Amino acid sequence: VQLQASGGGLVQAGGSLRLSCTATGRTSSTFTMGWFRQAPGSEREFVGVSFRGGRIYYSDSVKGRFTISKDNAKNTVYLQMNSLKPEDTAVYYCAADSRLILSSIYNHDNYDYWGQGTLVTVSS
Repeated sequence: VQLQASGGGLVQAGGSLRLSCTATGRTSSTFTMGWFRQAPGSEREFVGVSFRGGRIYYSDSVKGRFTISKDNAKNTVYLQMNSLKPEDTAVYYCAADSRLILSSIYNHDNYDYWGQGTLVTVSS
C-alpha cells in the first residue's frame, strides 16, 4: 500500500488545519491508520490512531483538539487539527499496519507503511 499525505501549511496559533492521507494499492479499511509527527531535533511522536474496527486513540497532547476520521469510499483518513499551538509544529506522517494491537500503537517501528510527511507550521 502507498500512502500520500497532504494538507500541511502555515497557520496562526489557535487556527485549524485538516490533513489527509490517501491510500492506494489496498483499501484503507483493511488497515489500522495512524498519525505521527516529528519536530526538528525530536523523535517521531505518536499523535493518534484509528483501528480497522473503529476505535480511535489520541496522545494526551492532542486529545480534545485533534480528530481522526475516515472516508472508506475515498480510501482516505483525515486528521482535523483545531486550536493549534506553536508546539504542534512538525512534519506529520500517516502510517498504516494490518497487525497492530493496542499496546503497539505508540511505537512508530510497529507500522509497516508510511506516507511522505507534510509540514505543519504554527506561528505564535
